[in-house]
Amino acid sequence: MADAIRVLSMEAVHRAKSGHQGMPMGMADVATVLWTKFLRYDPKKPDWADRDRFVLSAGHGSMLLYSLLHLTGYKSVSMDDIKNFRQLGASTPGHPEYGHTAGVECTTGPLGQGLATAVGMAMAERHLNARFGDDLVNHKTWVIAGDGCLMEGVSHEAISLAGRFNLNNLIVLFDDNNVTIDGWATLAETGDQLKRFAAAGWAVKAVDGHDHAKLAAVMRWAVRQDKPVMIACKTKVSRGAGALEGDKHGHGYNLFDDQIKAAREAMGWAHEPFTVPADIKKAWESAGRKGTRTRKAWEDTAKTNPKFDELNAAMAGDFADNAFEALDAHIKASLESKPTDATRSCSGAALSHLVPAIPALIGGSADLTGSVNTLVKGMGTYDTTDYTGRYVHYGVREFGMAAAMNGMALHGGIIPYAGTFFVFSDYSRPAIRLGALMGAKVVHVMTHDSIGVGEDGPTHQPVEHLAAFRAMPGLHVFRPADMVETAECWKAALHAGGPSMLVLTRQKIPAVRTSGENLAQKGAYEISAASGDATVSIFASGSEVSVAVAAQKLLEADGVATRVVSTPCWDLFDAQTPAYKASVIGDAPVKVAVEAAVSLGWEKFIGNDGVFIGMKGFGASAPADRLFKEFGITADGVAAAAKAAAKG
Repeated sequence: MADAIRVLSMEAVHRAKSGHQGMPMGMADVATVLWTKFLRYDPKKPDWADRDRFVLSAGHGSMLLYSLLHLTGYKSVSMDDIKNFRQLGASTPGHPEYGHTAGVECTTGPLGQGLATAVGMAMAERHLNARFGDDLVNHKTWVIAGDGCLMEGVSHEAISLAGRFNLNNLIVLFDDNNVTIDGWATLAETGDQLKRFAAAGWAVKAVDGHDHAKLAAVMRWAVRQDKPVMIACKTKVSRGAGALEGDKHGHGYNLFDDQIKAAREAMGWAHEPFTVPADIKKAWESAGRKGTRTRKAWEDTAKTNPKFDELNAAMAGDFADNAFEALDAHIKASLESKPTDATRSCSGAALSHLVPAIPALIGGSADLTGSVNTLVKGMGTYDTTDYTGRYVHYGVREFGMAAAMNGMALHGGIIPYAGTFFVFSDYSRPAIRLGALMGAKVVHVMTHDSIGVGEDGPTHQPVEHLAAFRAMPGLHVFRPADMVETAECWKAALHAGGPSMLVLTRQKIPAVRTSGENLAQKGAYEISAASGDATVSIFASGSEVSVAVAAQKLLEADGVATRVVSTPCWDLFDAQTPAYKASVIGDAPVKVAVEAAVSLGWEKFIGNDGVFIGMKGFGASAPADRLFKEFGITADGVAAAAKAAAKG
């Protein structure tokens, strides 16, 4: 059965002339024991709620997973898909992709991220287990990780977090083959991984990764532990490849016709290419059918549980009918009171109405709770003493935090949000990108969004970040202008199909909204009309909308008809009808954009000939109001530039 994985992996990579057969061949024995004796899964219903999650963190070895899915009876991977490995249209892309292939729990490939995402899955399971009980939620998260995964810095964050939260439902199977692309892993590694995991609070053991009996014994031990488990499976890369078995350069594609032939002979595999003998296929499918029986038994018990419907609603991501009533009342009250406040505080106010109404919301921060306003009174702390707590202290682990949130969202039943300073999105960007690729429903709260950070200086003043994240497909970037827009953006983010990012100010800004209609959901809209046919249109987001409105007053006082457009979410604006977009952009001869960031992307509103008021370099250390004057991001500066352009 293990050789079937080896042969399919070897043949698919060979046919594609691309890929990595080394890890699938080396870990075939480990995977065989796991998938036939321990893993809870059902090929007939890949998304049942209480299945185990299997994450191939070493995603380059994707043929291991595709072989397993095909052999156990998942319809998502046919033999034709395996023959067309890494080809357009097949369900077998070069690295596993969530949503593309049923049975793939997580998009992996960037090393270390699968492990970090799995930590989030395990965190979600512990929370839902505490909320719904063992009869409805009680499963494991299994991870296969390689030397490269454990070299990546995010692995340190993930391992530490899992140890701190004592995630005894998480088991990592380390492909301990001492091989990386450049050769032996010891070229760049001297650490003892077993001691490293143990120091972080994990239970650890080493085992011969090719001895099925010993593997089964250590996995039986692993599922009984009261802490996360790491098993170092000593393997040979490209196991079964004859003379090339265990070769230090066996990580990627290096088996050619004569070597394939020699490998088949070494394994005693006398069958035609891409052919699995009936008895071996039957044994694998029997393992899959066992999972179907397990799933049906769970369903029979679960259906009698009074919390079953609630679990199904949580896993489906459904909102209660009254989930947004309190938020809508808050918006109405804010329109009347017109508070002046920082949008980070506005976000906290919105959350105070959302968190009590939506049990799925799990918050947190990267050691910045008091600054990012993500904690709502009464949430409780997620910890080993109470996994029902809804606030996670991630520590200074931005990358690990973002990856764990992806894992929570992919697991289902949870909508995670967490905060840090916007400039530190540089640390979490790889996980944000992977979340966007997967469509994971996550909300990243990014505060201290511009030179408005002030005295902390340019190291903490993001100027290029807005442009970079607006360019990322699948991510909704919201930069609201006041209390009302912030609440509207939260509502839009929670209804979005994928990840969202709220970019929020440190400094207080005045209220600018006067209308009660939810306009932020359109992405951009006219927030203040001109007195007549507009000569000038000013476009802005966030804190600069109030600057634009102040500039409008100066221009109107000088007889220059001026309108202001707020642009809280460019992605939502792009989704509007051409007629709506044309009406928002308007036909004023002078178009000005103002934002305390770089200009990249603003041409969609102001064209190539428009005027941009913003940053051309990094910021400086000084009080925020002094910096806005220094860089000309003021009402006077905007009005003067608009007048000059109108005369020009």
